[in-house]
Amino acid sequence: MSKRDYYEVLGVPRDADLNAVKKAYRQLAVRFHPDRNPDNPESEERFKEAAEAYQVLSDQEQRRRYDAYGHAGLGGGFGGINPDAFTDFNDVLGNIFADFFGGGRQRSTGPARGEDLRFDMEIDFMEAIHGMETNVRVPRTEACSTCGGNGAASAADITSCSACGGAGQVRYSQGFFSVSRTCPNCRGQGRQIRRPCPDCSGQGRVRREHSLSVKIPAGVSSGARLRLTGEGEGGRLGGPSGDLYVVLHVRDHPDFQRDGDDIYCTVPITFSQAALGAELKVPTVHGERKLVVPAGTQSGQSFRQKGQGAPRLGRQGRGDQMVTVHVETPRRLSKRARQLLEELAAAEGSAQPVGHGLFERVRELLG
Repeated sequence: MSKRDYYEVLGVPRDADLNAVKKAYRQLAVRFHPDRNPDNPESEERFKEAAEAYQVLSDQEQRRRYDAYGHAGLGGGFGGINPDAFTDFNDVLGNIFADFFGGGRQRSTGPARGEDLRFDMEIDFMEAIHGMETNVRVPRTEACSTCGGNGAASAADITSCSACGGAGQVRYSQGFFSVSRTCPNCRGQGRQIRRPCPDCSGQGRVRREHSLSVKIPAGVSSGARLRLTGEGEGGRLGGPSGDLYVVLHVRDHPDFQRDGDDIYCTVPITFSQAALGAELKVPTVHGERKLVVPAGTQSGQSFRQKGQGAPRLGRQGRGDQMVTVHVETPRRLSKRARQLLEELAAAEGSAQPVGHGLFERVRELLG
């Protein structure tokens, strides 16, 4: 029976580059592999046919001869192909069987690092400003202290896997090539345990609640992550532990708001303080501080207090505090207070507030 055209076998045009040839071959190899199509001679033939086509079209010299002379230019068929072409061919096969048998990676048979953990912590506004140190309890897996993490009741209970001889992999041949697969007997560990540890049931790790101290630096904000090296899940077979990431969530404050390193607050003042000026004590996140309110201050006016904001995390200095004053109108007046305000009203007479001239000009334009 005559051989099919190699480009037709892979389903690629004659000007396809090497990447396109590799991609087409991988798809066909996975689709028609005998393990996926047991007892199917047609699939096995298609698998071999695709492998033969790829071996020719992936080699520059062999492809040039095939393009010029067809199958006759290959020295009598597949058996006459240059053996040097197998180097790249085996690389592609390795990628195919990694995808086919294990998702792209072989399982490690030795010690493995533990997984990282996340712990969400809620803290007060002032704790974020000034920093703190606290203890937390985190559930995690740790190496079993009874067996030291090996999972066996004793060292004599650990033997090499009888199926793979301790290699963690078994090899089998398929036509003209051989591949390795993770040993199904020991699951790639290369060992067997005759009697498992009674405390961890052979897992080598146990679940416990671990208490540790967390130091929160001054100036942190919501969303900040603290990394505690080696405080995550315990490693497998004596491997290192993962890390613990503490994610902070800062509660709101009833009086202060924060934007970056700056703090904002609103302070009420009286009409007389706004009109005559005053020296006040206002709250900050660092305690009470003096604020000078000049005469003629308007409601909603803001004043900056240098260095009274949040500490700059990882840097020197602090942000500022912005104080907005709010002039409060009294709801209840004593007899004397009412008398004084009436005298003030009489003294003001027909005086107009600032901004009246602008109002008049607008009215004239519209009138």
